[in-house]
Amino acid sequence: MAQPITIIKKEIPAKEEIESKKIANLQAQLAEKEAALNNLMNLVGELHETGILDSANAMLQAKEKIAEIALNQVNREPVTNFINNFMSASMAFTDFKPEQTKKLVSSMAAGMNEGTDFVQSNKKVKMFDLMKALNDPDINRAVGFGIHFLKGMGKSLKE
Repeated sequence: MAQPITIIKKEIPAKEEIESKKIANLQAQLAEKEAALNNLMNLVGELHETGILDSANAMLQAKEKIAEIALNQVNREPVTNFINNFMSASMAFTDFKPEQTKKLVSSMAAGMNEGTDFVQSNKKVKMFDLMKALNDPDINRAVGFGIHFLKGMGKSLKE
């Protein structure tokens, strides 16, 4: 019958042996990823030649000062006003129907074209022309839209 095991020998590799295994593993990875490593080296070389690498390094070293400057800039009243206005405008745009917005913007573009053509013609608008213009269905529609737009805006301002 066999004797019971009383001593367990644990083989602990030497420090040199661990390092040589790590180096062999690293060499295998480098050989496997040679193309990627070459691209990375080319990229770092280009960044160094253009000075971007030095700039990035300087920015990393001054990160606390840069963060302080950025926070001071963001906390300025014009910037906070811009952020608040942008958020309010974004919320207002959620109330608009996309089809209406698209139609309004395309109508404005068409109106800009017509207006530009008129300005380049150097013609004068006379009082009788204004009266006649109200009979034009396109102008009447735009004037009616403008009047009702102002009415709705006025109602909302009153609240």
